[in-house]
Amino acid sequence: MAHRWGLRGQSTLSLLFAFLLALIPTLLIGWQAIDDVRHHFGTRYAEQYTLLHMQRILTPVSRELALSQRFADSVVTREWLATPEDADSRDRFFREAEGFRRQFSGQAYFIVHHATGHYYFNDEASHESRSPRYRLDPEDPDSAWYFATMDSGIGYNINVNVDTKLDLAKVWFNVKILEDGRPLGLAGGGLDLSRFLDDFLRQSAPGLTPMIVDPRGAIQAHPDYDRLALGSGAQTELDDSTPRLQALLGTAEQRTQLEAAMGEARQRPGEVRSLDLLLEGEPRLVTVGYLPELKWLMVSSLDLKSAHLFEGSWLWPLLGALALILAILMAGFAYGIDRLILAPLRRLQHSAQAIADGDYNNHLPTERGDEIGELSRAFAHMARRVERHTQELEDKVHHRTRDLEATNAEMAAARRQIDASLEYASIIQRAILPRRQMETQLAAHHAVLWRPRDQVGGDFYVFRATDHGYLMGVIDCAGHGVPGSLMTMLARAIIDNAILKVGADDPAAILNETDRQNRATLHRETLPSSIATNMDVGLVWVEHGAEQLTFAGAKMSLYESDGERLRVHAGGKRALGQKRAMTYENQRMPLHRGWTYTLCSDGFLDQAGGEHGFGFGNRRFEAMLQRHAKAPLDAQILAFEAELDAYRGEHVQRDDITLLCFSFDTASRTGQPRSRPASST
Repeated sequence: MAHRWGLRGQSTLSLLFAFLLALIPTLLIGWQAIDDVRHHFGTRYAEQYTLLHMQRILTPVSRELALSQRFADSVVTREWLATPEDADSRDRFFREAEGFRRQFSGQAYFIVHHATGHYYFNDEASHESRSPRYRLDPEDPDSAWYFATMDSGIGYNINVNVDTKLDLAKVWFNVKILEDGRPLGLAGGGLDLSRFLDDFLRQSAPGLTPMIVDPRGAIQAHPDYDRLALGSGAQTELDDSTPRLQALLGTAEQRTQLEAAMGEARQRPGEVRSLDLLLEGEPRLVTVGYLPELKWLMVSSLDLKSAHLFEGSWLWPLLGALALILAILMAGFAYGIDRLILAPLRRLQHSAQAIADGDYNNHLPTERGDEIGELSRAFAHMARRVERHTQELEDKVHHRTRDLEATNAEMAAARRQIDASLEYASIIQRAILPRRQMETQLAAHHAVLWRPRDQVGGDFYVFRATDHGYLMGVIDCAGHGVPGSLMTMLARAIIDNAILKVGADDPAAILNETDRQNRATLHRETLPSSIATNMDVGLVWVEHGAEQLTFAGAKMSLYESDGERLRVHAGGKRALGQKRAMTYENQRMPLHRGWTYTLCSDGFLDQAGGEHGFGFGNRRFEAMLQRHAKAPLDAQILAFEAELDAYRGEHVQRDDITLLCFSFDTASRTGQPRSRPASST
């Protein structure tokens, strides 16, 4: 029998037999119970759901309406509407209005000045504006809601509408403001329509469709946005195109029944009316409740076929019967599975485990004629092939491991040689930096931050002391790493030659001569377009006793600050060696004693960081310079490094960074230091 049916057939037959055995009492019990209680459970369920949502909607909406009425009735609001030209009244109003805005759940308020038609609006998403957003016009159809509200005999309305001017869809709370019967304007708040629908209507249970209508049947809220009667809350009369609940009914008789239930609900607030209707041709159980504070009707439409309607008193007997049926089903199925599948598989598992442990001679139960036997025979064949392939793989791994070890040894030796070369290059590059000369000549008048991206970089700084003054500057060569460091060596030689030729006291002449020699040396027109040879340079000449300094820059600016003010002196717009040449000019300016002067390469400004990975930026850099300008120079450098590292976070350093700052006071040839010596990196 096992051979004839096969393992799959035997297990399927066993499961089918158990299912048929349990299905007969299930049908007898379920058929009698479900038909008897469906309508009863549905009615109670829909009524309780309607009452619950009436309370959920009433509290937040009533709060928003009460706040809108307080806002409209405020003495400050009325004073400003009566005298809008008074600046004090206007200032008091907008300050108080901002307080109301924070209290509104929608974080928004509006107010209309009746005499001018000016419409004011502010919310959390936009900057506060004390100017009108637009002007209401009686001839404009989009303004009809306002004039209909002011012409109505009620003091307020709740209007679900889309403000086309502001492109906002909200539940608006419109409260009229009158003074001795004379209209002053309209004010209130607004709840975001999408959030309102999500909070109160779009989280309904399966089979339930909640909606809110006004006493005329106009749909104010519905999970389907396209069914909303937008703007109907401010209209005194509805046209035929307005979406109404009555329009979803098929017959005049049912529309009469619905309107009667709505009337009874308005007469008895707090009670729910229920009736059976055909909504859009589908049978539905409809419940209606009234919220007199909001003048809204809460309507729930229940599809009895889709909703889960069992209460506890009916559920436990049904669950007990189902549990008994399930136990019988599972017992029969478990017995068949264990006898026909699990026991043979356990024997196969033990054999497979022995093979996994390396015993390829273990006997598998291949004598069966069903699927288990076929699986055992296939597994035995696989085991023999695995044994053969394993041996071959071990031989290959042994040979390849030996080859990899030799290759790794060669790579390690090459890496050590490269590291040694880079370390030597770093020592050479540091040797061209004028650190000791600046410490000897300027002492505490200067501080330098020099941080290459790699062991070597494309940034360096220069210093030249003469009998008449000091020349100092920052040079940012194109590239970084080894190519950038080689450019620095060439750039240093060209700049030194330019200084010898034109003198140290003319920064602009040095830039122009360096640019000329750079072009003559590198012949840019013969180089590939992908190779950059340009340099950003900033040079400053400080003359002894002249109380002035001379600055010239090529795509680099000079910053000066005393902690309260900050001035930026921009250099030339083009770097040295760019395709289009330019003539650089000197900028002479007073040397302010006690001010800090700073030159910086673009690696600091372009460093990525922050939450979105944006560059450090000019604005943040200038604020940092001004904030620390009064500190000692070495403390400034430490503060700059700390702020840069904090902003950079986990981002890698993008470029070489060089920052040179100096400052003088009135006590010596060029000023006495106002801080302890700053270490030059």
